[in-house]
Amino acid sequence: MPRSRTTTQAPRIDPIAFGALAEGDPDRLERDADLESVQYADLSLGSLDLPGALVSSSRFDNVSAHETDLKGARLVEVELDRVNLPVVRAARGQWRDVRVTGRLGSLEAYESQWRGVHFVGCKLSFVNLRGAELLDVAFTDCLIEELDLVSASARRIRVEGCRVARLNVQHARLVDVDLRGATLESIDGVTGLQGATISPEQLMTVAPLLAEGVGIRVE
Repeated sequence: MPRSRTTTQAPRIDPIAFGALAEGDPDRLERDADLESVQYADLSLGSLDLPGALVSSSRFDNVSAHETDLKGARLVEVELDRVNLPVVRAARGQWRDVRVTGRLGSLEAYESQWRGVHFVGCKLSFVNLRGAELLDVAFTDCLIEELDLVSASARRIRVEGCRVARLNVQHARLVDVDLRGATLESIDGVTGLQGATISPEQLMTVAPLLAEGVGIRVE
């Protein structure tokens, strides 16, 4: 018999193609900065403060900072490569065509708008995407302690090769959210998985939680 074709749409993520990048001036890493076609490499900072900034067609390579403030910032065609950012505050930001590798620790990105965002090989302790609008987002080969999607709107999302210790989908609105490649250890608000795709093996784990969520007693 021919194999059935999946109906779950994959995220549409285009590679980032940079032109010539100028060496970035660390003094311009400040509130409401306008950074375009620059590269920052091998920086170790106490804090990286870019609230309200516009960063476009730029690359951050091997940059570390104890605290990072990206609240309300707009990132367009930006690569964060091999970063070490233990605390990232990025609430209500707009990220479009962004690729991230490295360690982000706690990522507060509630009520954000993400499109074409790809996390690869990242270690993430807490990802707060409550109330966010997510389109074409992928997590690949990541370790995630907690992924909070409470009240988020998520479409064409893929979590592949990842371990997610805790997933919270209470009141989430999911469309084409592919979780088949993830190891899910704990799920909150399991009835919020409507619109997600899971594997038969995952269903065996999720079934008791679904039963509990809809009030079915299993004896």
